[in-house]
Amino acid sequence: MSTPRFFGYGSLVNLATHDYPNARIARLSGWRRVWRHSTLRPLAFLSVERHEDAEIEGVVADVPGADWEALDERERAYLRRDVTHEVTNDGERADTAVYEVAEGLLSPPDTAHPILLSYLETVILGYLELFGEDGVIRFCETTTGWHAPVMNDREMPIYPRFQQPTSEQRSYIDSLLRDLDCRLIAAEAVGS
Repeated sequence: MSTPRFFGYGSLVNLATHDYPNARIARLSGWRRVWRHSTLRPLAFLSVERHEDAEIEGVVADVPGADWEALDERERAYLRRDVTHEVTNDGERADTAVYEVAEGLLSPPDTAHPILLSYLETVILGYLELFGEDGVIRFCETTTGWHAPVMNDREMPIYPRFQQPTSEQRSYIDSLLRDLDCRLIAAEAVGS
């Protein structure tokens, strides 16, 4: 029996945020990315939702010994869904799960529950590394909810697995956020 895998479409695409083995590029059909706020977390994060004509890029990686405990804790506001037959990659087919925010717990992000810039930068750096600038554009095009405010926590990053961009990467991300018409808000604005 083969080792089970997860399909990552957000921060798990940034391979510096985890050490799960055999990570490789993959695609998930019939799903799209969406920014969501969960009642289990104070900030907005990426989730997925079924969407018949959509396809998103990401990674698959092994979960050795089917030991899901650590990954389930990392993704604690999410439920694991079987997507074995919706994932394609250059390896053999294996049982594959994706994490989706639980339906009854989600709502659109808002000023009180914004996207965290340190999280978004970490995700974008993962896509830059694996898919290049064209992949980042595809990431943006296949993600809904960009109207959400983005909390600027650059001075004191809050995201626990934050990956520091270079000054060139930061300039690229800033340009991307302007193109997406993202509204940056100060960290002090949250909860006030």
